[in-house]
Amino acid sequence: MYQSCSLPHLLQRGCLETRHQPVEPEGMDPLGARSQFVDIQTLPTWQQQLGEDGEETPRDQNDSLLSQQAFPSPFPFRADINRKIMLFTGDIALLNCTAIVNTSNESLNDKNPVSDSIHQLAGPELRDELLKLKGCRTGEAKLTKGFNLAARFIIHTVGPKFKSKYRTAAESSLYSCYRNVMQLAAEQSMASVGLCVVSTTKRGYPLEDATHIAFRTVRRFLENHGNSIEAVVFAVTETEELVYKKLLPLYYPRSEEEEKACLPLIPADIGNSEGEPVVPERQIRIAEKPGSLEDDSEEESLESDLGQVGNHAFARMEGDVDKQRKLILQGQMSEAAMQKQHQRNYNRWLCRARAEDLSDIAALKALYQTGVDMCGRTVMVVVGRNIPVTLIDLEKALLYFIHVMDHITVKEYVMVYFHTLTGEHNHLDSDFLRNLHDIVDAKFKKNLKAFYYVHPTFRSKVSTWFFTTFSVSGMKDKVRYLDNLHQLFTCIKPEQIDIPPFVLEYDARVNGPYHPAQSSGL
Repeated sequence: MYQSCSLPHLLQRGCLETRHQPVEPEGMDPLGARSQFVDIQTLPTWQQQLGEDGEETPRDQNDSLLSQQAFPSPFPFRADINRKIMLFTGDIALLNCTAIVNTSNESLNDKNPVSDSIHQLAGPELRDELLKLKGCRTGEAKLTKGFNLAARFIIHTVGPKFKSKYRTAAESSLYSCYRNVMQLAAEQSMASVGLCVVSTTKRGYPLEDATHIAFRTVRRFLENHGNSIEAVVFAVTETEELVYKKLLPLYYPRSEEEEKACLPLIPADIGNSEGEPVVPERQIRIAEKPGSLEDDSEEESLESDLGQVGNHAFARMEGDVDKQRKLILQGQMSEAAMQKQHQRNYNRWLCRARAEDLSDIAALKALYQTGVDMCGRTVMVVVGRNIPVTLIDLEKALLYFIHVMDHITVKEYVMVYFHTLTGEHNHLDSDFLRNLHDIVDAKFKKNLKAFYYVHPTFRSKVSTWFFTTFSVSGMKDKVRYLDNLHQLFTCIKPEQIDIPPFVLEYDARVNGPYHPAQSSGL
């Protein structure tokens, strides 16, 4: 995938870091143009910028439970990684790194501010060298010399064109860009790399979405393969700087306090252990006996239509779908056929959930994953007061629930619903809940082991009883009403659940402050 162009004499000397060596004066032209170049040794690291930007004010250090919690983060505080990260607002072509990144098109002749600046300073030899590469596919990375730049090399990559309809493909391609750049830098023993914003505005990729992918990909690479890389410089414009500074603490927290403060802001989708977007429908499992469903593999068989070879609609040669629906209405369809029909319907909702922009629903912070309960089961939290039922698109809310919960429900889990201080405008009506229950996959219901209803009112208890008794089956025995947090902590340790501050304050006011020492005997 990677291509190196006539670099043997440079590679023999080793692509070791130039940041420890100032740019040599004999390379300067008569007009002194090289004086523009920026030695990255002079740039503050991201860890050092904590003091410059002003540390976020810690929350009140009192007896509050909130101040005692240490929530597990997928991106924990790592000073060693933060010392490798730099944020530079300016022209990437001026950086004195081992390599800088050029974002271009498939023909490597794109006209954009980053590419134009690199070409202008590198000189005409660069264009001649690019002609020899014969283009670059989206997501790939190719290498050339830096010519007249301070950087020894240029890594060229092609970001995807973004269309919301093909969001998953765009995410995967953008991940490949950053991953391949970092991989190439590591393979060539490069000690520093300057990264521009890969997907340009011309290609239409939303900046904030692209930044999430860039940060998590680089973070995971440094964690797993980045020992030889000493510095990664994110080079941005003044406009891009605002987004980068906002999101950097999520993936590179500079203190444990910043880690805790940023944890609720981390998106639900953080990719796999390498930062790569996870696409469950691509994770095809090859069965030992294709076409046969084993009794003990029920959980796996429900994960995807493609989970079993020979299980696809074309292989099954199913009949007319409209006729099947008619049979369902007439009560003449078998239970197995009805399950298949339900599975197809759920998969359609899941595909929609992965394709649509649900960031406005995510911003409500009404549904999020936290730690585990006493039995080691994943805990999902629903905050009733954060659901503005009268203002949001309930169909998008349903899609968001499916999007977040699909991968959680493959194993046993519990849900905690905070009914604290909810009003009439926060109550989801029974029709919505019944629709949600009817749509979701069987694993949602099977693997839900408990539903903790915290701070219920008499009215809400009555409503829930009617709903679980007459509208949905199998839920009534799973609901546990908890009047205070003390009861909740007998099921879930305090450090394993992220509780909204207003819930903590309400509980302390109504039930008195919680003292962990008193619960040690439970």
